Amino acid sequence: MPRLSLIAILAASVPLSAAIEGPVRVEGGMLTGSTDLSSGVSVYKGIPFAAPPVGALRWRAPEPPAKWEGALQAAKFSAACMQTPYAEGSPYRTQAEPMSEDCLYLNVWTAAKSATERRPVMVWIYGGALTRGSASLPTYDGAELAKKGVVLVSFNYRLGVFGFFAHPELTAESAHRSSGNYGSLDQIAALQWVRRNIAQFGGDPSRVTIFGESAGSWSVNLLVASPLAKGLFQRAIGESGANFAPMAKLADIEKAGAGIARSLGADSLAALRTKSAEEILRANGEATANVDGWLLPAEVHAIFDAGKQNDVPVLIGSNADEGTAFSSSVRTMAALQAVYRRYGDRAGAFLKLYPADSDEQAQAAQAAAIRDQFFGWEMRTWARLQAKTGKSKTYLYYFSRVPPGRGSEFLGAYHSAEIAYAFHNLGISNRPWEDADRKLADVMSSYWVNFAATGDPNAKGLPAWPVYDAQSERAMGLGNRIEPLEIPHESALDFFDGWFAQR
Repeated sequence: MPRLSLIAILAASVPLSAAIEGPVRVEGGMLTGSTDLSSGVSVYKGIPFAAPPVGALRWRAPEPPAKWEGALQAAKFSAACMQTPYAEGSPYRTQAEPMSEDCLYLNVWTAAKSATERRPVMVWIYGGALTRGSASLPTYDGAELAKKGVVLVSFNYRLGVFGFFAHPELTAESAHRSSGNYGSLDQIAALQWVRRNIAQFGGDPSRVTIFGESAGSWSVNLLVASPLAKGLFQRAIGESGANFAPMAKLADIEKAGAGIARSLGADSLAALRTKSAEEILRANGEATANVDGWLLPAEVHAIFDAGKQNDVPVLIGSNADEGTAFSSSVRTMAALQAVYRRYGDRAGAFLKLYPADSDEQAQAAQAAAIRDQFFGWEMRTWARLQAKTGKSKTYLYYFSRVPPGRGSEFLGAYHSAEIAYAFHNLGISNRPWEDADRKLADVMSSYWVNFAATGDPNAKGLPAWPVYDAQSERAMGLGNRIEPLEIPHESALDFFDGWFAQR
């Protein structure tokens, strides 16, 4: 082959300006990652941001990681944190991953060409009810968002009984008289690592956006409320989850933790720490953050109502069919009994909104009520309280695009359906995507990146997204049409306003 032709071919296969390549120095030592030559995105996987929370460090706030010699090969994801997989048939079941208590690692995607670029940073917090999930799921790959101009970070945090277990002995040994909330403290530790190290990857530590979905959005909402997270981020994106309903108190979680200890035959905290991870996992139950007086000095609702939240711009919303993945077959009589038991003298008003005159209607009502109470009401309440007590702007969305393919008729615009669009990662799955999906993914990911850069999702060439206003209550519709709309199901959301006020 002629020499000039060979040079031309080689030149065409390499970006004109390569992204940062390893080694990169962070506080623990040197890192080497890998670079995709076609996109110019460099990725560093499995970077320790905290010491392994094992042995005496189980159920303690995260400690700094040990330093290492030489260059760490940051080439693969770490093990996921300990968890029980979703059941067979769940729409959220994924391929099994290695699991370990030694799981506190993070990942970075960057297309910056030097450490001086100061690109906006987006830090992803995965969902999974605080009991499942990991940063290594393919849908969370950060390359596409990095190509759009951000430095993308994802990380693991402790889950279930490892991340949210409280016990009187743990409270007694804490200098803050607190226990539980270890998974949330992991999230704060990851953000502290970002603040200290992200400039080495071309990121701007003064422009950090936290974003997450479901329990990841619960986490974002909690971090916005927590004084411990002050200054660690400048914007927040919450997708389908918040904590404005009444919250668990430390004493409640301590009582549950004491029951777990008894079930494991452990009469002391020392005995609990000798149990294997597999034994502890078998005792796992629900997980929730608690009002411990340190991470959370009060319930999230009270913190926002008093205007004591971290006042940053927020972009938040929910999906049109949040409840379909959680509803189940239900008989009319059983549904009615549950309604009267739960809503008491408000049951009649509930049934006007969610009639259950047949088994089919009862199941549809169940899905709609889940959508409105646990997602729509939470996100509108977040928007209302930020508009009432904060100075920073709020942008509210309503996602209604039904992803094409298997299960679409039943699931609709289901819980978590928006993630692939926000990450611009439609190619990760084999759904029969249409032009409307590709357009929506490009627009949504651009909104998310613009918001990370400036605190405003708007930019030239995109449909105008209005700032949320408590009087007009407009949201940005993200679906077959991308345009502002009135918040759907307002009468149902008003019902839950009254019900929670009564509680």
